[in-house]
Amino acid sequence: MRPVLEMCTPDPFDLWPVADVERFGFLPLGGELSPAEVGAAIASIAGFNDSVDEDGPPRPADPLSSFLHGLLAFENVFAAGGLQVTDTSTGVTFQPGCCDGLEDWRDWHRFADVGSLLGFGHDPVSPMAERFGDTVRLTVNGEQSDSPVIELSVTELRTLLDAAERDLTGFFALATDWIAQHLPGHRAPVTAALARALGLAAPTATPQPQATEPRFARQGAGRDRSHLGESGQGSVRPVPVSP
Repeated sequence: MRPVLEMCTPDPFDLWPVADVERFGFLPLGGELSPAEVGAAIASIAGFNDSVDEDGPPRPADPLSSFLHGLLAFENVFAAGGLQVTDTSTGVTFQPGCCDGLEDWRDWHRFADVGSLLGFGHDPVSPMAERFGDTVRLTVNGEQSDSPVIELSVTELRTLLDAAERDLTGFFALATDWIAQHLPGHRAPVTAALARALGLAAPTATPQPQATEPRFARQGAGRDRSHLGESGQGSVRPVPVSP
């Protein structure tokens, strides 16, 4: 099991370095990604949330802030993708569906606890997870009666979820450093938005020591979703952050 992000890096893109990745393919997230892969992932997440609400704050004029507008201005952000499961003995792979998002990955824990059916998409491909006692069945496509399936125990699922969370936190640590280097002027809000998109706790700000005299001024501090189209924009309207 790996957390994967559906890639939708805008093309062309020149706001920061990005890796050349397959458009609408899945990028496994973890702590071993290259800086360019992290940059491509951040660009994809920003692109998924690149929308404007008529009742929300206006889009900034400068290209960088304009592209990051969805991450900077809205509370509800998402990252298309989810948890990918591969049965190494059969080669069957359970992929996230079109209605799946990394921000909802903790639903798998509730599924392990309660056992309610999890659905991740709709026709023509509908991945779903079902629990029968202590056995979990992952159906690759619920629209097909002969769909490949993966079966595992609830105990195995919990172990896999722990590993997936380690992958997510490893990626988030890389991304936090990447944001500090490439987006220093938007560090705090982009980092917090990324945490929400990954379903992780936002980092706690480190208290800064009080300045001693003399003081010097520093300038410049500073759920059913339709599948995304080629523009990288979804039909979901984010909720503006209250001022």
